[in-house]
Amino acid sequence: MEPTPTRFRIAGMDCGSCALTIEDGVRKLPGVRAVRVDFTTESMQVEGDVPAALIEQRLAQLGYRLESQAGAAVSAPAAPERRGLSGFLRFLWSQRRLQIACIATLIVFGATAAHLAAPEALSSRALAFVFLAVVLATGLPVFTKGLRALIFSRRITIDLLMAIATLGALAIDAGGEAVTVILLYTLGEALEAYSADRARNSLRSLLALQPQTATVMRLHRDEKHHDHGHDHGHDHAHDHGHAPEHGRGGDHFHHETVPAAAVAIGARVLVRPGERVPVDGVVLAGETSLNEAAVTGESMPVAKRTGDAVLAGTVNGEAAIEIETTRTAGDSTIARIARLVEAAQAARSPAERFIDRFARWYTPAVVLLAVALVAVPVLALGQPLLDVEGGSHGWLYRGLALLIVACPCALVISIPVTVVSSLTRLAQLGVLVKGGERLDALADVRVVAFDKTGTLTSGRPAVTLVEGLDCAHGPQAAACGTCDDVLALAAAVETASEHPVSRAIRAAASERGVARKFPAASAVRALAGRGIVGEIDGVRVAIGSEALFAQGDFALPVPPRLAGVLRDSERTTMLVARGEEIVGLIAVEDQPRADTAAALQSLRSAFAHMKTAMLTGDNARVAARVARSVAGIDEVHAGLLPADKMREIGRLQSTHGNVAMVGDGINDAPALALADVGIAMGAAGTAQAMESADVVLMQDDLHQLPRALAIARQSRRLVKQNIALSLGLKLAFLAITIPGWATLWLAVAADVGATLLVTVNGMRMLRA
Repeated sequence: MEPTPTRFRIAGMDCGSCALTIEDGVRKLPGVRAVRVDFTTESMQVEGDVPAALIEQRLAQLGYRLESQAGAAVSAPAAPERRGLSGFLRFLWSQRRLQIACIATLIVFGATAAHLAAPEALSSRALAFVFLAVVLATGLPVFTKGLRALIFSRRITIDLLMAIATLGALAIDAGGEAVTVILLYTLGEALEAYSADRARNSLRSLLALQPQTATVMRLHRDEKHHDHGHDHGHDHAHDHGHAPEHGRGGDHFHHETVPAAAVAIGARVLVRPGERVPVDGVVLAGETSLNEAAVTGESMPVAKRTGDAVLAGTVNGEAAIEIETTRTAGDSTIARIARLVEAAQAARSPAERFIDRFARWYTPAVVLLAVALVAVPVLALGQPLLDVEGGSHGWLYRGLALLIVACPCALVISIPVTVVSSLTRLAQLGVLVKGGERLDALADVRVVAFDKTGTLTSGRPAVTLVEGLDCAHGPQAAACGTCDDVLALAAAVETASEHPVSRAIRAAASERGVARKFPAASAVRALAGRGIVGEIDGVRVAIGSEALFAQGDFALPVPPRLAGVLRDSERTTMLVARGEEIVGLIAVEDQPRADTAAALQSLRSAFAHMKTAMLTGDNARVAARVARSVAGIDEVHAGLLPADKMREIGRLQSTHGNVAMVGDGINDAPALALADVGIAMGAAGTAQAMESADVVLMQDDLHQLPRALAIARQSRRLVKQNIALSLGLKLAFLAITIPGWATLWLAVAADVGATLLVTVNGMRMLRA
């Protein structure tokens, strides 16, 4: 068994290039097999046998800080939001490097003004000394960071390029431009850090939804309470919300505030109006409505009463409720969502992986190009190395400008910011996508295949017809004893099954009062896609589709009377056999979801060329009825076993392209796995669905499907825009750098501007 990767939180990353530097540096440590750093979540995963102290030492050598050995990421409180101009200015002033840069700027302005006003008082040599001091004071962290990356990671980073350009400018007596370069670069880094902080805060807001404390109700005897007087360390139930506060026999509940992580399964927890539910559970007492928008994306409050499930992270509305814990805080739905969302940020898209590989070769290539730009004209063509009188820049100056212009920061950060913003926005809407690769696959979907039961329909079928072979009444008449026997036999075999049809049969048997007419069947076996069989009093009883009794061990002739009902039925109809005879049939009906038709219409309107298909194990007549009632289904494939569904997925892929399969996340697992994107329905609180699917629709609502597809495609468009902006601006400034028209400070402004432009463009996805 492979050991679990160790996760760490890192402080000090302010651009995408930092992640590549850390990866290369840590990868060179002895014992490290693999390392992956995610800039957007400031996290790192390390595989291998390497001490944490050694990793911390390497991070310090590279100029970064190890914050924690992560697991705390999910429960960590969100950083304070910095919105508006005041928040922006507060963030900038919190950056120590920018504080130094501001002071340095004042010194430079003062010294330059003094030199221009009184050259005899402050000579050019003295001004050059001021420039040198400012460059060293402001740029020393940049220079050392670039040098560390070269030594420990064997990487030429933007910090090293800036160091070469700035020191080169000083060497050719362009002190004013050297100062401008380093001050602009410092400002640009601060602006990049602010943009990254905004993107991270959008993610932290999801990771910090789970409350840190819970009000647990402890049971105390009244006499003990009276003996000791009031316990001032606890609140009492009558203080807030008027929730019930007394147990049986005069017992009294005291309230104790404890960490949410310490609440055990089965504990009784009080949730007051306006508070977040601290743990998953069920309502024991009280009625209220919960705002579930943060967890499922549902915009309207959801009414809750005794017996209803509630999710951690949802906000209580108008009344206090008492709940019983069904999961620990670490295993709650919101905790699993947080882990999934955070893990998704590290699952890079193909474009991200390509850009990472490209950046590793691009920067060294830029250095070689700059050297060639200087060496070839000077050595081969006799062009001037240094600036010449008349204002023309020499080739050394142009080479230094090229180093700055070609920095890959904008290119490296353009995709991660867009992807993390898209994933975060989808999570806010109640759609969980497992990483950039799955988001990219979602954008490529050309066909959406739907399971029927529980996806297009409600998944809560009801028995609408029971008919025994010897029944004297017509199918529309009241039930008779023979019909009751058929239903009772089926219920006895379906006792242990949790299939929706099984629950419908048991419910109908209970309603008719025949649920216990026969003992529960023994030796029960489920026959995938066909039915179920067991033994009652030593006699075999089987319930299943017509296909079950057509051939094989269960082959039995269908009586003509029942065959006619089967032939005409547009409902899911099952035959019931006892021993060697089919004794009756049961029909169940599952109505389409109320929102299915509208959701399919939205899908059709938004994506005119999108193909849709229904894949179901039900018979063709039932499938056709559902398809007619919802409209918007191009192809209907019925009577499919799990292997048949896989075959249909493969056919759709070969005919149309990428296929998304929408199902319940538990059934149809082979088809979901084979599809290019597996989409689970109804996953709020369902661990299996979250783990098995590529995409999870938390609201159990198909309306989110066209929205998710639209956001995936918009995300891809922005990724392409950002790559085009990054490369286009680089090429444009390269075109004016080689003739000597670009200045060093203009090159820095172009690099910083490109980085900010693609960052802001990518963060538009947070409002998609």
